[in-house]
Amino acid sequence: MSAGPAESVRAWRPPVPGVAEVFHARFTAHRYPMHTHSAWTLLIVDDGAVRYDLDRHERDALTDLVTLLPPGVPHNGAAATRHGFRKRVLYLDDGQLPADLVGASVDAPGVPDPGLRRLVHRAHLALAHRGDELAAETYLKLAVDRLRRHLGRAAPGPTETGPAGGSRRTGPAYRLRELLDARITAGLTLDEAAALLHFDPAYLVRAFSREFGMPPHRYLTAGRVDRARRLLLDGTPVGVAATEAGFFDQSHLTRHFTRIVGLTPGRFARSRHLPQSRSTASPAG
Repeated sequence: MSAGPAESVRAWRPPVPGVAEVFHARFTAHRYPMHTHSAWTLLIVDDGAVRYDLDRHERDALTDLVTLLPPGVPHNGAAATRHGFRKRVLYLDDGQLPADLVGASVDAPGVPDPGLRRLVHRAHLALAHRGDELAAETYLKLAVDRLRRHLGRAAPGPTETGPAGGSRRTGPAYRLRELLDARITAGLTLDEAAALLHFDPAYLVRAFSREFGMPPHRYLTAGRVDRARRLLLDGTPVGVAATEAGFFDQSHLTRHFTRIVGLTPGRFARSRHLPQSRSTASPAG
């Protein structure tokens, strides 16, 4: 596959459970021959349209659809117009979707669900930034759970994956919060949390969000920002504070710190020198 002057490709393998590859591309002239993938292909089109054949039926991947192509089923692809197309693709690891959903996805590969498309879009935004892996995993788990429901195979509920009993403050949301509090710096994946708590990952995200008004990754990020604030006020350099608070690097800290606090970590750190002592402060008049 080659990219012409008006075409571009970016591909990488992120450290996110469930994602084998992220692929972003802009194509005008390129035509995919008939081929298959060993992984589930989760596709959104941001501009233009893709026309493809799947199981001897002509289909279109459009901007208002989420397209799911199953593993092992031949398909091709080309721009539906001379203006080309821009797409973002997630190739999902084995186990994200069960093999018995292949038939359903062949019959209806295009899903017209705006909420699902927003989840996939947010997963891509998070995947573009190192350090936001829990956010990417959260959106991906919710998207996959929603896809399973569209295809007629909901993920196991809490009664099938673990006991749902206990008081409100000892339920799965509070147990997940305890895990996050204990792993503010080190972090954890949703798959790890699910294995420890014996609940489906998507169910954990929904339960946590209902209880605390934010998804787990935002809670973890807020905790890391809070820890960074204390470190900065103690005089810790910004780069060191970023690492010790659990951020990937200084830019990762700066992006989230500015969003939550309203100013950069550097400005916040410098502000600790601003108040005057009582002996030099102007008297009230």
